[in-house]
Amino acid sequence: MRELTDCFPTQEISFNEYDVLFNLSSQPERRARIRDLTRHLLLTQPSISRLVDRLTARGIVEKLSDPGDARGIIVALTDSGYELYRRTAISHAATIRRRVGGSLDHDELVTLTDLCTRLRLGDGSATRADQEHPA
Repeated sequence: MRELTDCFPTQEISFNEYDVLFNLSSQPERRARIRDLTRHLLLTQPSISRLVDRLTARGIVEKLSDPGDARGIIVALTDSGYELYRRTAISHAATIRRRVGGSLDHDELVTLTDLCTRLRLGDGSATRADQEHPA
């Protein structure tokens, strides 16, 4: 992680800010309650709130009232924020590919992808390898 952070491809946003944009980009309508974001990030809730405030001030995200919970805040990716995310994601993916791709063969990359997906989903779902080669 330190190496990926050190070679992060832009000065427009930080690695942690990118992580927020990444998580928002995968949500319906590119928005999520701030408390739901907390579950996906390796930061404390107060740190995420400050980070979201900085992104809001720059027009990258907007904070909306949660219509289902007057105390809740929804964070939404703006159109310009989504474009920033996409530009950064392309460069960041290339960096990861250079760092990881040359170290692993195709089958190892498939296994790594499956393991990361399982970890991200937090379940015991079958991997692609399990599906292709059942015991």
